[in-house]
Amino acid sequence: MRITVLGKSPAWQDASGACSGYLIEQDGFALLLDCGNGVFSKLRHVREYVDVDAVLISHLHADHFLDLVPFSYALSYAPRQQPVAVGGWPGTTSPARPQLHAPMGAGDMFRQLVACWGEEELIERAFALSEYDGPDELSLGPLSVRFCEVPHYTRTFAIELAGPGGRFTYSADCAPNEPLVQFARDTDLLLIEATLPRPERTGRRGHLTPAEAGEHGRRAGVRRLVLTHFSDELDPEWARGEAGQGYGGPVELAYEGAVYSVPA
Repeated sequence: MRITVLGKSPAWQDASGACSGYLIEQDGFALLLDCGNGVFSKLRHVREYVDVDAVLISHLHADHFLDLVPFSYALSYAPRQQPVAVGGWPGTTSPARPQLHAPMGAGDMFRQLVACWGEEELIERAFALSEYDGPDELSLGPLSVRFCEVPHYTRTFAIELAGPGGRFTYSADCAPNEPLVQFARDTDLLLIEATLPRPERTGRRGHLTPAEAGEHGRRAGVRRLVLTHFSDELDPEWARGEAGQGYGGPVELAYEGAVYSVPA
């Protein structure tokens, strides 16, 4: 399994960066895991968007799904997707229409969003949308998919992708929680959010600090720990050190263009 970081920013983008988005490739199958602001442009540097087989969304916050809008426009209006020859493209009778798997309620939210400018069916026309719930398990190409609901400000799922020879676990966005620890037990690679330099001051939790991310990795016994969903304004070596103390071993920091393999 090959994992390419397209975007690792939190809800505000790094300078020249993108929000959450990760390209997962296994045996020729391509899965886009989350599609936040700026991800579609980054995707185009590493893979033809018409060759993405499926998109999987962890939760319905804009920094994890908003670039479904430009992706949908490309699938709908790009010259290569048209039924007749146009702009140097020969025309096609089978335009790309990737699978799109998102949490329950996604269809209504997507329609409300794009209805603001009069294209209510834009996303559902471009993608084959299916909504999943927590207990569901999916088979996407050669990948087996499991979900674990984690505490956040909206209903959110950590995601496990298992392929031949290895497991990859993605925390999505979450407050400190025991279900993620159990879900990620002994995984080959845990990609975990580390958004905050300190816990939320309001008392209501929705994100992890780097130290908390490291502690989750240690308690889960994960083989490899990678921090993501942190700003370029956060000192990276401070974040690595905080997480390393909690984890008790070396910690990696996600960056755009980083590639990870499972198994390593």
